[in-house]
Amino acid sequence: MSFSLRAIIRGLVAREHKLSCKKKIWTDGLAELRCRGGGRHESGAFLLGTNTDGKRRVERFVFYDDLDAHCLDTGIVVFDGVGYGPLWQLCKKTGLSVVADVHTHPGAPFQSDADQKHPMIAIAGHIALIVPDFANKTVRANELGIYEYKGAHRWNNRSGKNADNYFYIGMWG
Repeated sequence: MSFSLRAIIRGLVAREHKLSCKKKIWTDGLAELRCRGGGRHESGAFLLGTNTDGKRRVERFVFYDDLDAHCLDTGIVVFDGVGYGPLWQLCKKTGLSVVADVHTHPGAPFQSDADQKHPMIAIAGHIALIVPDFANKTVRANELGIYEYKGAHRWNNRSGKNADNYFYIGMWG
């Protein structure tokens, strides 16, 4: 009974959101990004979860450097294609899929030219999140860079005042 009640409440609270994440998963994930970047360089993760009727729910972070040990060596994320094999194996094993990716930037959460030209998942609809200031603090959705891939190196910017309607972080994620 409580599970169905939770689903009903979540549906009422976060029904319009394309992406959602429980607050604990989000804060723990950002803390780990902060740790891995050491306040000096970028870090990142794939966000695995479920995608039901276009509603994506984050269940866990899978950190880039766990898949490609050298991807953070230059100070920016340079993810080698070899890391995708273990990612797809993990997805198959868990039954989850990549619902988004997240990485940190040193200042404002704007997409770099490299971010625009090299999406982590180059499929239309993929969501890329950028956390400002190397994740030195926990941020709300409206403080993130939120970008939805359209294909052909084009993106919709979902950041700013409308971000809270796009990405829900809370108890019903």
